[in-house]
Parts: sequence; C-alpha cells; structure tokens
Amino acid sequence: MTTLDERHDGDARETERAYRPAATVPLGQLTPEQGRFAGSKAANLARAARAGLPVLPGFVIPEGASEDTAGLRHAWADLSDSGALPLVVRSSSPQEDTQQSSLAGQFASVLDVLGWPDFRTAVRTVRDSAHRPDGSVAPMAVLVQPMLRARVGGVLFGADPVEGRADRMLVSAVRGGPDRLVSGEQAGTNYWLNRRGRLLRTEPPTAEALLTPSELRQLARLARRARQVFGGPQDIEFGFTGGEVGGGRLWLFQSRPITAMAARPARGARLLGPGPVAETLPDQLQPLEEDLWITPMARGLTAALDIAGSAPRRLLRTVPVVTTVGGWAAADLRLLGAAPPRRRWLTLLNPAPGARRLGAAWRVGRLTAALPGLAADLVADVDRGLAQVPAPAELPGPDLAAQLRWTRATLVSLHAQEALAGALLHVPPTSRTAAGAALTALTETRALGVPDEQAAAVAPTVLALTAPSLRGRGHLPQKPTPGSALTQEKVRNGPFPSPNNPSPSPTSLKNPSPTLTSPSHPSPTFIPRTPSLPPRESLRLRIRWVQELQVRLVREAARRLGPDGDRVELLRWPELAAVLDGGPLPADLPARVPHPESPPLPDAFRLADGAVVAERTDTGTSTSTDSKGRGNGVSGGRAVGTVWDGTGPRPSDAVLVVRTLDPGLAPHLPGLAALVAQTGSPLSHLAVLAREFGVPAVVGAADAVRRYPPGSRIAVDGTTGDVRTGDTR
Repeated sequence: MTTLDERHDGDARETERAYRPAATVPLGQLTPEQGRFAGSKAANLARAARAGLPVLPGFVIPEGASEDTAGLRHAWADLSDSGALPLVVRSSSPQEDTQQSSLAGQFASVLDVLGWPDFRTAVRTVRDSAHRPDGSVAPMAVLVQPMLRARVGGVLFGADPVEGRADRMLVSAVRGGPDRLVSGEQAGTNYWLNRRGRLLRTEPPTAEALLTPSELRQLARLARRARQVFGGPQDIEFGFTGGEVGGGRLWLFQSRPITAMAARPARGARLLGPGPVAETLPDQLQPLEEDLWITPMARGLTAALDIAGSAPRRLLRTVPVVTTVGGWAAADLRLLGAAPPRRRWLTLLNPAPGARRLGAAWRVGRLTAALPGLAADLVADVDRGLAQVPAPAELPGPDLAAQLRWTRATLVSLHAQEALAGALLHVPPTSRTAAGAALTALTETRALGVPDEQAAAVAPTVLALTAPSLRGRGHLPQKPTPGSALTQEKVRNGPFPSPNNPSPSPTSLKNPSPTLTSPSHPSPTFIPRTPSLPPRESLRLRIRWVQELQVRLVREAARRLGPDGDRVELLRWPELAAVLDGGPLPADLPARVPHPESPPLPDAFRLADGAVVAERTDTGTSTSTDSKGRGNGVSGGRAVGTVWDGTGPRPSDAVLVVRTLDPGLAPHLPGLAALVAQTGSPLSHLAVLAREFGVPAVVGAADAVRRYPPGSRIAVDGTTGDVRTGDTR
C-alpha cells in the first residue's frame, strides 16, 4: 500500500528526472530553484551577485543540461569575445562548498582556456572529475567565468579557524591568483585582522607587504557583508586586479561556509598544565592509577591550600586542584600559584585574598614552627605502618582492600604536609634530596652486584628515581661514568664505597620497610639505612614508598582475578574495593579500553569541550618551550604516530609527512593520526580538509621530510605547531 507521502516523494523525483535544464544559465539569472542543478559554488556566487557583492559575470552548464551545442557555443562566444579572452572552467557540485563539507580542491578546475576546442575539453575534464576515488560519481555542473590576471590574490576567512576566534579574520595572500595558495604551491603572507580590518599581526613578520591597509579594510568589509548574506562567516577566495599596489579592484571568486573551526575554550576556562605534579606522575595513567594517585594528591593539595589561605574555600570545594586529561596529570596552575592572575591590577584592589590570608596567618605562623615535628611524626607513623603490612600474598581480599584504603588516606596526609613544607620551610640549596639519596643507594647496590631490577628490594630509597606504575617497573639511570651527573650526585650526597669508607654491611643496617622486599629477592645482600633528609624530602620519599605498596597490593589482586587481572588497571577504585570485598567484576570490563597513547600535555592549556587548547602568548605563539620542531599549527589536536611518506604500506597510526600540501593527498586524510608539511598555508585546501576530518596538522615544519624519515615515531600538536621525535612517554 502506497502512502500519500510516498506518492508525493515519487512524483517529485519523477518531475525532477523529467526536467531538463537549459544548456546554459547566466550566473546573474540563476534562481534559488535552479541552484540544485547548478551546484553549490555557482549558487553561492549567484546569491552573492544578487546581494551586490563583487562577483564576475559568467554562466553555468547545469547538471543534466540539454545537449544544445549551439546554445553553449553562443554563451561561450559572448563571454570570451569569440575566444579572444581566456576563461576559467570550474566544478560546481552540490556536494562541495556546503555547511557540512567543502571538498576543497577535490574536483577539477581548468584555467586560461582559449578557443572553442579547448573549452569543450575543459568542460569534459571538469565533468570527469565527478568520479571519486571510492567509485562514486558526484552530481556535477560546470561554472564558466572570465579569467582575471590578479595582482594579488588569496583566501579570506571571516573568522579565525586556526584559533577558533569569531572576533578575528584571517587573510592569506600571494602574488597572482588564489589558485597558487590553495593548491599548496606557495605559502602565503598571513594577516590577522580585527572585525573592522585593523591589522593585528603578520606572519612571517618580515614578509613583503602585499596588501595595503586600505585593501585589508576592503577585505574586512567584504567578509562582514558575506556573513550577512549567507548567515555565517565565509571562506572566500579573492583577487585584486590592477598593476599598482592599492590601485586595483577587489573581486570575489568563491564563497563557502567555514566548515571547521578550532575548539576555543569558554570564557573563564581554567588554566591547566603539568606543573609540579609532573615531578611525581610524569607518565600517562590508566583509570585505577588515577584513583590511587591523583585523587589523594588532589585532596592533599586542597587541604594545604585551604590551611595556607591561598584560595577561597568555596572554590577549593568545587574545583579539583589536580585532574587528568587523557590520562595525563594536570594541575590548576592559578590555584597552585604557578601562573600569574589574569588581571593583576584587579587582584591588587581585591580585599578578599588579603583578608583570607590574614585569617590564616595565625594558623600558618604556628604551623611553620610545628611543621618539622609534624612531618617527623607522620614519617614515623608511615614507616611503622609499612613495617606492619604482611606480604600481600598472605592477605585475604577484604584485608587487601583495607590496606589500599589506608594507603589512599595516608597519601592525602603526605601530600598535604609535603606541599606545606615546600611552601613554608626554608631549605638551604645544598640540602640532601630524596633523588640524591636514591642515586647514592643505587650506586651502592651496583657496587655490590645487585641487579637493577632488584635494587629497590634491597634499597627502597632507589624508588625515588622512578615513577609509580601498575604496568611495569620504571627505568633506572644508566651506570655512571667519571664526571657524570650520577657521580656528582653521589659525591654531594655521600662517599663511594672505599677501603677508608666501606659499604655498609648486612648486619649493621636496618630495613626501613620490610614489606618492600621483593618475593623474587627475599634475602637481600644488604639493606641500607633510612637516609637523613629535610622534612619535605622525607615526605616525598614516603609518598613513593606508599605508592609502591599500592602497586604490589594491586598486582596481588590482579593475580587472584586470573585472566581478568590483565585489565585491573581499567577498574575504578570503588569497583576494585567491591571486588576485593567479595563482589563481582563489572560486566563491561571486557569491553573497556585503555586511554589511547597521546603526547604529553602542553606547559599551559585550557579545555574546550574536552579538547586541549595550548595557551598562546600575546604574540600568538604557544607557551611550549621546545622550538626545535616548531611549525605552524593549522588543524588543532594532538597525536602520536609513525611517520609515513604516502608510499608503501600505511601504518595504522600513520603521520603523513610531505613537502607541500598537495590537494591530491586528500584521499589519504581519513584515518591519519596527523599531517606534517614543510610548506603550506592554514587556508590551503588540504589544511581546510584536515580541519574537517579532525586531523591534527602542522605546516612550515622546516626540513620535515629529512628530519622525520618513514618509520620514525613523532608527536604532533596541531594547535601549537610542535613536532617532537622519539619516545613521547
């Protein structure tokens, strides 16, 4: 049975098939109803022309047009003066230049077409480009216009797609027409403008001035008018004719919606960064590691900031001091005082911080005097607690959970006191550090022939040199050579074993933490004394010891879970506690996946809908300090992958590294981890497509093809323009 709606749709399709548009339609006479046969490019230009924008005349050969050779030749002769004037023959498909996809540069355009035979060939070339690499055929009309010799041309974006700013405009210009820019053949001079056309900055700063201030203001007016006509910011190809700078006429060659804008943080978004937390947790974490180490750290730092009066209590209750982004630890830099306030002058006038600190002053004054004793008491309590923990294999499930609860609560106290000790206690620069004591202990274990993988079992202080991990052991420093940093640390923190200063004997030293003895090495050769360290360093060392105890308790729990134990790091802490208390594993555990590998976080960034947006300085550059692999970020996002040059087998995590942004590379974009090019513009066709596909992209990476050979591993940040080689972990 056929419904009325189905009958209506069928009649409409039949009418559309029966309709045969004329062989040509003048661009100025193209109606919105005819637009579906003329394609998006021609329809947009016709709409712009009706609104009075500077559009060249021309005609359209609609899709499915009648075979009227005489009519086509008449239109060609009128526009070209019977072949005396060159034409440009361009694609105009309903699939390109839309709100959803630009398909920039994916169909053919033929320039400098002279003569009737060449014109017919150019029309066939454009129509043939409708055949896509995936085997599909796109609807295709043909747009014909005069070929202008532009003095300067380029692309005008009515918003900044790279930084995601609607209050900025971005112009990229080259000598000649815009085709040299959008094809990636030539990198343009980039101009950032405000809404009124005032120049904000130019890149490169020393570039030749291709556009005058008057021409930049003309472009800004064109962008504003196009935005009104089309209801949103546009991606415009333009050209100035005329032989003298500032003396030409502005023409609009193409207008389409901006299809991809970089994520932009909301107003007031928090400034985050690895900051000081990276010293403790420098590696990418999985869910259980986040709950075991990030949550206690956040609670401890919150308590310390509250006691010191460094932040409003209401803010500390609602905003985590430390969080994770893609598994990487990140701190609120303003809460920790690692970044200046946004408005320093307003901070000076605000009485609230002063009043808050005044209320906390009496506490802090008393605490400063008492803190060394409090730290010593806490260290002693932790050492006693560690000494009383049985071997994990001897603990029933509920006791394993109880020990893990104790470790989490203990870490909160340790982190709080460690933060207060760092802020309030003066420590001479020459004081011993936990890392220095660990280097000393490592040297001693190596001198006695203890393998590195067993060094922590006989000298727990060595753990200060590694970060906690549920997945494996950290790497210890290489064996020292004379004059190395390790040797120098050993000299500062204690003498090497020698005839006058022998190594401690097994019977003369006391084990500070028997539970840290590895089952694989139950009878250590010797056990070093607990080092004498300043309060903060002693607390740091205990933090690492407690984390190591957590690792061993969790590994024991994983062993008891059998095959499911390999996925224990994907549990959250409440889920693991419930399992250890006798509950079932979560039903969705087999379907959970680890955090995907990603580059380390920028030094300072904000979040925009979960995406990392690196903080930029007033000059527009990233806050990252590594400039060796710096290019220009043109498509936001961050990725780690394997370099691929577009030939041979494609890696699953391919980062395409090329010399230029050739539009012919577009079929490679889907599924790429990232894109790096030696040259190119943020407004080239391939850069636009990279933003549409969400592929992080960097252009202007000097000597990229040589520096990043196929098969090497690199990390790419499409926001900052950073490209880093090697192990990003």
